[in-house]
Amino acid sequence: MLDRGRIRALIPHQGTMCLLDAALRWDRTDILCRATSHLAPDNPLRREGRLGASCGIEYGLQAAALHGALRALDAGAPPPPPGWFAALRRVELRVHRLDVAAFGPLAVSARLEGAQPGGMVYGFVVRAATGRLLLRGRASIVLPPAAGSAPADA
Repeated sequence: MLDRGRIRALIPHQGTMCLLDAALRWDRTDILCRATSHLAPDNPLRREGRLGASCGIEYGLQAAALHGALRALDAGAPPPPPGWFAALRRVELRVHRLDVAAFGPLAVSARLEGAQPGGMVYGFVVRAATGRLLLRGRASIVLPPAAGSAPADA
């Protein structure tokens, strides 16, 4: 298990923008994390005192970023540079808000569906502590070119 401090050392999200509390387990393709920041009044994604369900996408993306860093470490490589998501697909929001105390700690999972040097595709799921599906989707993540590599149009 990884705690919040170790997670912050591995992903670019810092301070209150680091939304994950713990990584409970992971392997080559999957990661399961826990989060309680959806209930925090200082959650930076809140707008007008509310945390909309679409903010759960960021939870999934952070789980994917952490998974990528852990995969690199397991391979003896440094964590990949910060990437950005290029596309979202099949996003399904099952609730209107995430800041519902009855949800308890969120279970945030991400699954690596495909990878190549320039990026990867992750599926992600956010569930309430009861197992209730809150949202899910897929994200394409682009990584910056490796230092010294030729531009794509060269």
